[in-house]
Amino acid sequence: MTDDTLRSYQNSEQMLDRALRSIPLGTQTFSKSYTQFPRGVSPFFIQRAKGSVATDLDGNDYIDFANGLAAVTLGHCDPDVTEAVERQLKDGVVFALSHPLEAEVAELIIEMVPCAEKVRFGKNGSDATAGAIRASRAFTGRDRVAMCGYHGWQDWSIGTTARNKGVPKATSSLSSTFVYNDLKSLEAVLDAHPGEFAAVILEPMNVAEPNPGYLQGVVDLAHKHGALAIFDETITGFRFSNGGAQELFGVKPDLATFGKGLANGYPVSAVAGRADVMREFEEIFFSFTMGGETLSLAAAKATMEKLKRDNVIASMTERGADLKRRVAELIERHQCGHFLSMSGHPTWSFLHIKDAEGYSTWDIKTLWMQEILSRGILSVGTHNMSYAHGAADIDRLVAVYDEVFPFLCDAIADRRLNQVLRCEPLKPLFKVR
Repeated sequence: MTDDTLRSYQNSEQMLDRALRSIPLGTQTFSKSYTQFPRGVSPFFIQRAKGSVATDLDGNDYIDFANGLAAVTLGHCDPDVTEAVERQLKDGVVFALSHPLEAEVAELIIEMVPCAEKVRFGKNGSDATAGAIRASRAFTGRDRVAMCGYHGWQDWSIGTTARNKGVPKATSSLSSTFVYNDLKSLEAVLDAHPGEFAAVILEPMNVAEPNPGYLQGVVDLAHKHGALAIFDETITGFRFSNGGAQELFGVKPDLATFGKGLANGYPVSAVAGRADVMREFEEIFFSFTMGGETLSLAAAKATMEKLKRDNVIASMTERGADLKRRVAELIERHQCGHFLSMSGHPTWSFLHIKDAEGYSTWDIKTLWMQEILSRGILSVGTHNMSYAHGAADIDRLVAVYDEVFPFLCDAIADRRLNQVLRCEPLKPLFKVR
């Protein structure tokens, strides 16, 4: 089953061919490339977006459940954020001295985030996590890191994945991974090199909810072994609650890192935490020409003030919970549970796709993407909610899934998935969660 009128992606594909001549992968981000969007049935370029709707280079509209890879929390072109940025633009962007916005935004983070006593800014989530690790190593005088989840592109983190080309083995050997929701897994990692770990870093929640007592157990184990506990809240911060996952679950780490939703899509990130640990930033080199860039800080201030003033997180959570419940009901009604399932927080939920009947996850995901994109839904397997999503957006997503789920079931059961697929299946990139 497909839409009667197939969408054209001609302009996107022509632009991709042009971009590939000058840009490796044709884009700046792996997750936005043709490795994640199947050529022939996908757009590759967004022209503009407003609220919950994104428009591609061919003029096709989509209800956006990707939202800048979870960076957009208020909605595209939020008027309060746009007004703040336009106002600051008239005064300048980057200066030879600091701007008051640096202190103003830091004060807001300290007010909202439980662990925050001091704050330093970067531009990407990778900046913040790398800064937190460097500060932890300086504070403890140790080198090793225990990690769980995705923490960015820097050598110390990406060196533990299949995308480790170019990372020195001497660097990657200092990072060890442990299993989420398994304290024994973390304890085994820490016991393997006693007295050598500077930090334990994890995403406090991604696909699965933390078991009761798990997050506090991570903090306690880190401290038992003389290491610092770091929560990577690049996504969960200012999304799960105003104070992030640490506020939601009532567990305070030593340090936390933020990005994405901090400024509703503008490029700024932050390391925040205990004053004695953050004092290391006076000595370690963590410095950026654009670290105090004012447009992103103005956006961050406007975003956080709106979070405090309005019912943003509660609205996102309510809409997302409705989405999760209704999609789970569709999976059960259409008897797709052998290859589809739902999990995650209501504001950042996951549609899991498993191998079935000889077809791989990637075969099935490609067909799923082909069908939802043709019906005006933009997603890569997650539902990244924004304040701009309304009830009609959720209704449309559910209506699309109500068509697509049985279509997937039939294509798998009848052994005709390849016949209805109008492109080559995606290939795995690397598993980060």
